[in-house]
Amino acid sequence: MEQYPTTGILVEAEAFDNYGGWTLDSQFELEMGSPYLLAHGLGKAVADATTIVTLPKETKFHIWVRTKDWVPRHHPGRFTLSYNNFVIGEFGASGKEGWCWQYGGTTKVKKEKAPLVLHDLTGFGARCDAIFFTKEKSEPPNVANDAMRKWRKRLLGLPDQPEDAGHYDVVVVGGGIVGAAAVLTSARLGNRVALVHNRPVLGGNGSVECGLRPRGITGPLIDDIAERDPSGDIKGLSLLKAEANVKVFLEHCVFDAVKSGSKILSVDARHARSGKEIRLSAPVFIDCSGRVTLGLLAGAETLSGQESHGDYGESLAPAEADYHHHGNTMFFRTRMADKFVSFPEVPWATEVAKDFSNLGGQLVKPGIDNGEGPVVKPPGPDVRRRMKLPATHFWEYGQDMDMYTQGEEIRDHLLRALFGTFSNVKRMQPEKYRNLQFDHVAFVAATGEFKRYRGDYILTETDIRSHQQFEDAVVQNGGAFCLHYSGHEHYDFRLKDWKWDERDGKDYDIPFRCLYSSNIDNLMMAGKHISVTHVAGSNTKFMGNGGQHAIATAAAASLCKKYSITPRQVREQHMAELREVARSITGRKLDGNRSRL
Repeated sequence: MEQYPTTGILVEAEAFDNYGGWTLDSQFELEMGSPYLLAHGLGKAVADATTIVTLPKETKFHIWVRTKDWVPRHHPGRFTLSYNNFVIGEFGASGKEGWCWQYGGTTKVKKEKAPLVLHDLTGFGARCDAIFFTKEKSEPPNVANDAMRKWRKRLLGLPDQPEDAGHYDVVVVGGGIVGAAAVLTSARLGNRVALVHNRPVLGGNGSVECGLRPRGITGPLIDDIAERDPSGDIKGLSLLKAEANVKVFLEHCVFDAVKSGSKILSVDARHARSGKEIRLSAPVFIDCSGRVTLGLLAGAETLSGQESHGDYGESLAPAEADYHHHGNTMFFRTRMADKFVSFPEVPWATEVAKDFSNLGGQLVKPGIDNGEGPVVKPPGPDVRRRMKLPATHFWEYGQDMDMYTQGEEIRDHLLRALFGTFSNVKRMQPEKYRNLQFDHVAFVAATGEFKRYRGDYILTETDIRSHQQFEDAVVQNGGAFCLHYSGHEHYDFRLKDWKWDERDGKDYDIPFRCLYSSNIDNLMMAGKHISVTHVAGSNTKFMGNGGQHAIATAAAASLCKKYSITPRQVREQHMAELREVARSITGRKLDGNRSRL
């Protein structure tokens, strides 16, 4: 059995008093164990992060820093740590793969209360999770598991059990456009509803952090949520705050579910900055995370990857089933400054970008993507063969990787591709692009496809094309099949091909059986992880379409409360009423009229 230090002082980077130019990155907490501070300076060192630490005077400590050398052969993310103006050492250049505790030697405390400072050296992705002062030499726990969490909670003095954060009529997990729609609809139907979201802003792929606009069927409710203020942020949060029945828990990561048989009783969530845990209970839950977050914790049946043509007879399905899925995408903007803008040498980035020098597919501004960008020379022979538009999603990676455990690796690969391409553009035509600079590079990737729920019905491409009639049809979706094909011959961060199939242009019905779990009694879902095949999901995934699922599930939740029943019983006993409640929100009748409202 490994022996970890039992005593010491743990300083979580996310708990620093002043982040300076560093930013809190909490999106990979479940895979690497904790939120951390990231120096995302786009090649320019960011301002110091500082906090005040109290240590016993005249005590000798071993110092450990948990960090990541994110390109081990090149060490682009280096930083120093100092205490009381004494530089303890340089970190982020361990040469190891993955997160690790890097030993910083020993120091003798000369002043009881003094500043602890993270000083970025490069502006290229330095990251710090925690600093540990201990009298013991043994290394702290590094693997993201219960042992690590218990060790940290004990040192930080956090309670063993989550604090009761209340009982609600509905708990919604995931605050993208879809989750905001579920919450707003629930509240307006008279339910007391809680939203648990792991980011500091709402919107998901449509947030100011990413910037996509909702596609598919939107309607007044989704349009109101997705409207942007001058900063580019959506107005969803202000709408939710105006509802007396809504409680929003931002920067909270759902990490556990408490069950009784096939029913969820409550969910546990952890606050990114403080580490404090809360528990929220409800008779019904709606997962709008897009990644089956709650379902995986509760043991829900799931689907993943691509089904074969033989499984459902889908024309766009491959001959053989596989794990292939849509990857993640990095959004960015460039602009020409009024004067020369330097950019460092980035051999660690150009080894990914190679000679690619096309910055097309930019985010013009939040809500407008597929923008033009500088192109120095025609890229590799196949890049523009089938993909004539400068589409944002051509910057995509991770299609055959595990989206749950390799999210940080996928994001980092996309950053290397982007930085390398930018460097190529400036280097290949230095006079023309001497003033070119980054205006924005997201550190949060727009997420692609994760697992999907298995409901009582699995919607297929054939159902959509034929406008299959369902006795439990509840809302409509619209738009094209949008399939991404990876495997580009020269650049692994570019799509090989892209399928945009408009079908007949008519909207189609979504059966309610696709919106609740097949084996968890009180769990519904909305968004890209509903019960569909991979091909069907390439259309139902659009945020506007997901908003329609959200309205339907919120309407069902109100009937669950009204009759003290499960979602499946709503379908069996109250389908007409469910359709009427959903229609009152969407303004759309399921009467064969496919016109857009």
